[in-house]
Amino acid sequence: MPQDEPQQPQPASRRRTRLYALTDGRTAAAHTVLTMDTTITAAVAGDAHGGLPTEWQEILVMCAPPGGRAVAEIAARMHIRLTPMTLLLGELAERGLITHRPPLAASDTTDVNLLMRIRDNLARI
Repeated sequence: MPQDEPQQPQPASRRRTRLYALTDGRTAAAHTVLTMDTTITAAVAGDAHGGLPTEWQEILVMCAPPGGRAVAEIAARMHIRLTPMTLLLGELAERGLITHRPPLAASDTTDVNLLMRIRDNLARI
């Protein structure tokens, strides 16, 4: 291939499942309520369940402990709309494959005593 010709985009190495099939046509989660800023962490390794759909495995790898990711970030990285993503994550949560933590409330992030303890402990290091 000549050097000056632009490279054509390569086709995806795998075929993605249609969102309707991934969500079984559901439009609301059964039990798990997730917001776009809920933190998701995998409860198991991403490669531990080879029989899971590819999208589920990607989520488990992306959200490996200890960090985790926000629902909105997962949706953006996987190029899936937020509503189907919350349905997928709800299914993973109901199966025990992920854990979820609601975002910190504003009062939790502005606790002066907590900030002072953090400052003091950092100064000790």
